[in-house]
Amino acid sequence: MMVTINGSQARTDATTLFELIEERGYAAMFVATALNGKFITIGERENERLRAGDAVEILTPRQGG
Repeated sequence: MMVTINGSQARTDATTLFELIEERGYAAMFVATALNGKFITIGERENERLRAGDAVEILTPRQGG
């Protein structure tokens, strides 16, 4: 299915937000996630089903000043 990840169209076989994060290689990192503009906690990701056309934001922490 096609979803939008951080503003770019992407094809995925993932059915949940948790699977998408693993599929994209973020599983070992601490990330913040949003699905269609709604913040999704770490504990909610396994139950958050993806649908074609969903907009996903995956944010990694950055250092700087």
